[in-house]
Amino acid sequence: MKNNIKKQKGFTLIEIMIVVVIIGILASIIMPKIMDKPGQARLQKAKHDIQTISSSLNLYKLDKFNYPNTDEGLDVLIGSYLDKKPIDPWGREYYYLSPGQKSTFDLYSYGADGKVGGEDENTDVSN
Repeated sequence: MKNNIKKQKGFTLIEIMIVVVIIGILASIIMPKIMDKPGQARLQKAKHDIQTISSSLNLYKLDKFNYPNTDEGLDVLIGSYLDKKPIDPWGREYYYLSPGQKSTFDLYSYGADGKVGGEDENTDVSN
């Protein structure tokens, strides 16, 4: 006797549709959580940039015995200490004051809105 049962060699349309629906449901749950992360990533990048620029300013001070003043700004670091002018994650230059109001020098970004104060992605980031 021959076995008349054929072996299935693929997925049925119903099985594929079920998988697509499950993926859609998972995406609708996960995507809002993922989409909120770019703001936090930009804040972390700004904090990292400020640490890097601060280190470059400290190296400058070791070589020149003082920090650049506000008029000289961060431009004096380009070439010897930094490859290019530092730009914050929102496309603006970092603010630099020397002597600073809170420290020997103040280095900061006003966040996404470019204004003093704010919350979440609009938070000011400084050294």
